[in-house]
Amino acid sequence: MTDPRPKRFYKVAAAERLGDGWTVALDGRTIKTPERAALAFPARGLADAIAAEWDAQAEYIDLLNLHLTRLANVAIDRTPEARDGMADELARFCETDLICHIAEEPEDLIALEEGHWAPVRDWAADTLGVILVTTEGVRATPQPDASLEAARDYALSLDDFRLTGLIYAAALYGSALLAMAVCEGVLPAEEAFEMSKLDEAWQFSRWGEDEEAAAATEAKREEARAIGRWFRGLAD
Repeated sequence: MTDPRPKRFYKVAAAERLGDGWTVALDGRTIKTPERAALAFPARGLADAIAAEWDAQAEYIDLLNLHLTRLANVAIDRTPEARDGMADELARFCETDLICHIAEEPEDLIALEEGHWAPVRDWAADTLGVILVTTEGVRATPQPDASLEAARDYALSLDDFRLTGLIYAAALYGSALLAMAVCEGVLPAEEAFEMSKLDEAWQFSRWGEDEEAAAATEAKREEARAIGRWFRGLAD
């Protein structure tokens, strides 16, 4: 069968200066976003990371694995007009934040979760004013309006690139608090992902994990690695 993916049409992908920022060029030709805007970044580190992503492509270009390029397209084409809605989305993640839902039993799982999650909740409360209430299991509990507003304010304080990464991370982790900790450099993105999977990992350690579930988790883990590269690139 014919491979539906586009063939690699370039030899070299490299970061290049573009005005006050950076871009990625394929054999000297700069990449455009789907809306035909310049694919421009505020930091050299992110340009290098995206160039490496394109340089890693083989005979065919796997668009699904161009994680950073897709995030950059969103940051440039979509985020500027959607900032208020994205801030509201972060607040909604706070309302059902994964690390506020503690297992009802057994004690060793509760201790495992709280040993990892409580410090993140404390950090968000002390540093960002996002003070969230915990609950047991999947039981819903209202969160303080002031904390939801603090989360919105935090989101709106970020530039378009960091805001894009923040919302993507919150969706990946199921946790606004973990995403904010990653955005602020308090937690590595990969560590935050493993923290979001504590309950699953505990279950798998006792009952085993089927191949399909393992493959799905690994795909998500690669997304977390990409988020790590995104924020590290923005810091360089």
